[in-house]
Amino acid sequence: MSARGDLRHFDYVVLGGGSGGLASARRAARHGARVALVEAASLGGTCVNVGCVPKKISWNAAELAVHLNDARSYGFSSQWSLDYREFKQTRDRYVARLRGIYRHNLEKDGVVLIEGFGRLTGTHEVSVDSSSLGTSRLTANAILLATGSRPLRPDLPGSELGDTSDEFFGWEELPRSIAIVGSGYVAVELAGVLCSLGSQVTLVMRGPGPLRTFDAAITSVLKSEMERAGITLAPDFDTARLTRTEAGFTLESAGGAELTGFDRVVWAIGRTPNTRDIGLTEVGVDLDERGHVRVDPWQTTSQRGLYAVGDVIGHVDLTPVAIAAGRRLADRLFGGQPDAKLDYEDVPTVVFSHPPIATVGLTEAAAAERHSAAAIRVYQTRFTDMYSGLLEHRPPTVMKLVTLLPNERVIGIHLIGRGVDEIVQGFAVALRMGATKADLDRTVAIHPTSAEELVTLR
Repeated sequence: MSARGDLRHFDYVVLGGGSGGLASARRAARHGARVALVEAASLGGTCVNVGCVPKKISWNAAELAVHLNDARSYGFSSQWSLDYREFKQTRDRYVARLRGIYRHNLEKDGVVLIEGFGRLTGTHEVSVDSSSLGTSRLTANAILLATGSRPLRPDLPGSELGDTSDEFFGWEELPRSIAIVGSGYVAVELAGVLCSLGSQVTLVMRGPGPLRTFDAAITSVLKSEMERAGITLAPDFDTARLTRTEAGFTLESAGGAELTGFDRVVWAIGRTPNTRDIGLTEVGVDLDERGHVRVDPWQTTSQRGLYAVGDVIGHVDLTPVAIAAGRRLADRLFGGQPDAKLDYEDVPTVVFSHPPIATVGLTEAAAAERHSAAAIRVYQTRFTDMYSGLLEHRPPTVMKLVTLLPNERVIGIHLIGRGVDEIVQGFAVALRMGATKADLDRTVAIHPTSAEELVTLR
């Protein structure tokens, strides 16, 4: 509903209308709390507007391009072209429809939506500047900080000439040649999408390769597949300057090396929390050295009655994590569930690269560090999935289990290949329930699938 009438006091005020804030506000309202949600920008936050949702739609388009090329190996004659402007308009309409659904759901659950910029003026008070309502002051028994994060732009000469992932979703046309600076999720995913849709992509990395925290068995396949697809990998390039000439953009490294001739440059070097100018330091909320809100395992900040979830705390910056943490917090505060809190261990995740990556639990290196190399046993397979068996190029699928002795409890699952983004969810349940290698072995395989390899490893 629109904000009207006396908005002075609520049981719960949520700053931020992204995934975590929306989930927590709605859950609290369903428990009977009087809830206000304050959002200055578009409902849905990063995920819906400039993150997960439009990213996955773009990945789907890129996958279609790959499949259309693969179709020739199956006997189809294919001629196709992408109208990127039309695709963007279709993607934008889908995102706009989701925003409308979020607004409707808030109304349905009785959450008061206040469209304006909110800042703390006390540990139980929020001031909101709204174009329609002017300045309002809200008080609440509990306040949730769910203000999210934004793409990080480097502090170096010419950085303003480059785009971030936010601007990517506003492009009306694809660049002929592009440099993506970064090596994490966003950089890898954008590189795969743009390459599959026809751009010449250079991935510029400060370190030796992409996704450095992932298992080496997976990243080695990713690197080779990116290069095979035509992506140029530029490792150990510490970008120091960005310039533009008639010939295009040029990146210069700290050592004087140059990469040049790009139509666009995208910074994908991480994200920074939205904690500035919302009154945190004024009310004594502790922040870490990167500006994230410090919280305890119960999402409580250094100030009683103030809580935080999602990217603003910097624990695990994933949409489902923010949603789960926000809901559990509301369950504890308003739902009579005093023990409700999120366990941040063994969170499954997917990178929508080409091919996709899926992982849950410890990498082999992390397991050896935590338990010792002698305490773990690793199972791994590399094969060609049946879809790829007819292709001229047969991209590998790699599946790896990390187990803990003596009973071989599964503590890590790492996958790369077609369909692994859908496979990992069920196996993540098994891992969290304490499944052993023997439990997987006793499960009858579904043939012919890639997933069966996980229950037939030797």
